[in-house]
Parts: sequence; C-alpha cells; structure tokens
Amino acid sequence: MIRKSCGINFEFRAVAPKDAQPEAIEELAAEIFRVPFDFVRGPLYRAADLRRAANDHVLVFAIHHAIADGWSLGVLVQDLFAAYIEVVMGSSEALPPVPQTYTAWGATERAFWQPAVVEQRVEFWRAKLAGSLRMWNLPIAPGPPKRWLSAIPANLTAETRELARQDTVTFFSVLFGAFQIAFSEWSGFDNLVVGTPVANRTRQTARETMGYYAGIVPLRGQIDRSRIAADYLRAGHQQTIDSFANAIPFVELVRALGEQSEAGYNPLFEVRFALQNHPMPEVSLPNLSARLSMRSTGTARFQLGCEITEAGDGLEVAWLFRENLFSRRDIENLDGIFQRVLAGICRSPENRISEVLNRSQ
Repeated sequence: MIRKSCGINFEFRAVAPKDAQPEAIEELAAEIFRVPFDFVRGPLYRAADLRRAANDHVLVFAIHHAIADGWSLGVLVQDLFAAYIEVVMGSSEALPPVPQTYTAWGATERAFWQPAVVEQRVEFWRAKLAGSLRMWNLPIAPGPPKRWLSAIPANLTAETRELARQDTVTFFSVLFGAFQIAFSEWSGFDNLVVGTPVANRTRQTARETMGYYAGIVPLRGQIDRSRIAADYLRAGHQQTIDSFANAIPFVELVRALGEQSEAGYNPLFEVRFALQNHPMPEVSLPNLSARLSMRSTGTARFQLGCEITEAGDGLEVAWLFRENLFSRRDIENLDGIFQRVLAGICRSPENRISEVLNRSQ
C-alpha cells in the first residue's frame, strides 16, 4: 500500500542540562529509534529536534527500512540542505524532479526478474553455497541485539586503502578478507557464509530517489591458513564481483535453494558484514556548523553483525551481537583480532594466513 501523502511526525524537545552530554543524547536517540512504527496508519519515519541550547540542536531522524536504505539517507540529507538554503538564503531554486519514482523502479524490477533469469543465476548460487553449514544451532533471541562501538585509527585506515590500491582490489575486499580471517580464528569455523548488503543503485535514475533498493548477498569464505594473504584477498575480490553480478532478490534465492523457513533462524547465513560507503553530501552550509552521524538499531535477524562507517580519517566499527551467544568481552576479543589481522595483512601481505594469525596473538 502506497499513500499519496502522510502526516508530519516531528517533535521539538528541550533537553535538560543533565541530558545534554553525548552519552545522554545517544540514549535519547535510542529511545526514539526503539518506538515501533505503525504500519497501518504510518508514517514510517519520525524526527525530533533535541534543543541543548539556543544555538545547539541535535536532529534525530528515524526511518524504517521498508521505505529507505542507507543510500536514501544521503538523498534525504542533500534535499534537507537544499531546503535549508532556500529558506535561510531566500533561494528560489527548486529541487530537481525525481528522475524515476520508487514505484516505477519496482515495476521495472518485477518485469526483469522473469523465471528464466532467476533460474540462470540460481545455478551459480547452488554451486557457490553447496556444503555450507549453520554455525550456531540456537535461534536468534527476540528483540534488538547489543551494540558496541570500536574504531580503526587513521594510520591503519590509510594502510588499508594503500594495500587495496597496490593489489588492485577494493577497500571493501581488504576489510572483508581481514574480517573473514579474524572471524575464523575467533570462532573456530573455517567454512563461512557471511551476508553483505548491495546498493542496487547502478542505474543513474535510481541514484536520486529515496526507497529501499538494497539487497543482501551471501559471500562464501573457506579459510586455508597455508594460503598467502594477498592471494586470499584477490580471490575474495573476484568472488565478490561474481556474487554481486549474480545477485537476485533474497526471497527468490531462499525459495530457489529450498531453504526451510524456521522460526528464529535466518536462512543461508547468520553473520552480516557491511561497509557503509554510500555517498553522503559534504556538510557545508551558510551560518551553520553540522556533523552527520548514522546509527543502526540493529533489529535485523542475525546473530552477529559488523558495520563499518567512515569517521573522519578513520573508521567506526559497530558490532551488533546477541547476548545469548556472546558476551561483551567476546566481542572485544573479536575486534582486537580483526584489527591485528588487518594490520598484519597491510604490513606483510606476502605472508601466509597462518603467519598473519600467529603475529596477531
């Protein structure tokens, strides 16, 4: 059901001095995120202006994945900035028309995914995912997972980018390869299937529209500790290209592979890895100093998630985990292994994976 219009869900809230500190603001934002959306009446977003002082505000914007993905937030911020300039500076320049509506995109997608196209791609996935096993035989606990933040420093981030450039692989491939190796060492699993989001914004007409375009793709990893680390990254890079090229809607993939839908279990994979590198506009506005910060509520049905976002010259790492499986100390240990493995690969990519792991102890 698509409504032609909906009400405005916006509140203004004065924040007491004791609640104006960053930790308290984070908790207030989390409270706003936790309130369930009404799918019948809508709208599927809410916004709150938290006023800390006359010239100090925090704008919290919560939006459901049913109507927006990470890329959409860049579109929203860009339009918000344009509207601010129009109001404050008196500009008469209107926002450009949307090149393609989300409804039109959906119709194009449905027309494309004919049974023959789906079946051709499913053959790739049958071969790619053959023999993959569930890692934990525990259902996903109800409610949102716990969230713990870490950071990759600027120097290691720069080294990661440089290795990607030297080896002609993507920044994602280096980070994801290091994550797979670290996760294998931490968990004891060598045969991995990890889900990662794909933007689905290759068409220019889809780049300026809000909506949930993103899909999710399972990536296979089989850790051989005798393998040269750089070779593993290059193979993973090619596998990612092939997997993205053969991506199909996740529901279609699950159905075609005959995965049983069990309450409390996510089909195909239990771990999610995401590099949030979708475009965001530069914050440069007249008479206004602003900083953007993204937050995930972590309500997706996975046992463990790792979300990496650019933060200045470094990277923010958000770990999402289920307390019935992992403790905070477990996740801190995983984060430490991940960062040491990443540093080891960047500084000695010609070493075998076993050597990288030995030096990361």
